[in-house]
Amino acid sequence: MKLDILVFGAHPDDAELSVGATIAKEVDRGKKVGIIDLTRGELGTRGSAEIRDREAAKAAEILGISVRENMEFADGFFVNDKEHQMALIRMIRKYRPEIVLCNAIRDRHIDHGRGSSLVSDACFLSGLLKIDTRMEGDDQWQDPWRPKQVYHYIQWMNLEPDFVIDVTGYMDTKLKAIAAYSSQFYDPDNKAPDTPISSKNFQESIGYRARDLGRLVGVEYAEGFTAERVIAADSLGDIF
Repeated sequence: MKLDILVFGAHPDDAELSVGATIAKEVDRGKKVGIIDLTRGELGTRGSAEIRDREAAKAAEILGISVRENMEFADGFFVNDKEHQMALIRMIRKYRPEIVLCNAIRDRHIDHGRGSSLVSDACFLSGLLKIDTRMEGDDQWQDPWRPKQVYHYIQWMNLEPDFVIDVTGYMDTKLKAIAAYSSQFYDPDNKAPDTPISSKNFQESIGYRARDLGRLVGVEYAEGFTAERVIAADSLGDIF
């Protein structure tokens, strides 16, 4: 299956928290969108890997995406090396996305910046003809494929965006997808240990951050991205 947009996240819920509304908007516009989680979030303080699997499947259904896969890399300990790059190159060549979205270039959680550089490197390497991604005993050749753009979404840290996407009208879907991860976020009846993302303040920040980014460009809600390349427009009228 060829995808228009492939979203990578170091953990299940990274995509929903950061670009859930953008995903919902692109799906609504007829784009084929997929999510690949690098880990199962097994080191998370609350819940378990099995719970996160179920939550991720529910969130995917809410967003209406075409596919969701998990690489099952080691949470907290995966590295940007050949083995992990090759695994991602196989996925990029499998789905052949035009656009890749991935973790913030730097962030509070060490997996975010590391996942960001791993995905970025794999996207470049995926376009090289002489990299053979066939597994042992597999005769099926994967053609090279390099996405046209790699964009990094903004997460815990308030990085300065290079551009924002107007997501007015899609925040409800985003919040429903986030709520699918009920083990992770604010619930006064949940007696599990508190974490930075289980606080009421964090839950409320999802909305006010989107409102603040929207304020900067004159819309109700927006989500922010940083870019690896200079962004071009067809005409001045395309920029608002």
